[in-house]
Amino acid sequence: MKKTINLAMLLLFAFTLLSSTCSSDDDDGNSNNNSAEINAITNSMESGNWTITYFYDTDSDETSDFNGYTFNFATNGVLTATNGVNTYTGTWSVTDDSSSSSDSDIDFNIAFSSPPDFEELSDDWDIISYSSTEIKLVDISGGNGGTDYLTFQK
Repeated sequence: MKKTINLAMLLLFAFTLLSSTCSSDDDDGNSNNNSAEINAITNSMESGNWTITYFYDTDSDETSDFNGYTFNFATNGVLTATNGVNTYTGTWSVTDDSSSSSDSDIDFNIAFSSPPDFEELSDDWDIISYSSTEIKLVDISGGNGGTDYLTFQK
């Protein structure tokens, strides 16, 4: 009987020790999901040319500022916008921002240094939805509280 109790105690101690040493590097449980989703979004954007079908800047529809432009999201992070006459180059990326307080931990980052219309696209956008032919983005400004919307389509 004494051996059975000692064996049971030993097993209980070993189980307790093993379970207390296991840990996870994934605090929110979404890291693996974000990585797969980031890859899916990135692959989709790198496939083909895109156009802006909607751009709403705080209080006005400015979609027409980008009429005739196609956007190419290259694999090296270079973003090119061209209308056959003018070409503007910027950068883009899709990143995990698990430190953000927003619902989505994935940011769609765009940066253009000129001209002014394209500079307005420069931001770390939150993704509303995406598919292989469309991505809808939103940004809520920290300064004036305005909300911007941006939609790219193939």
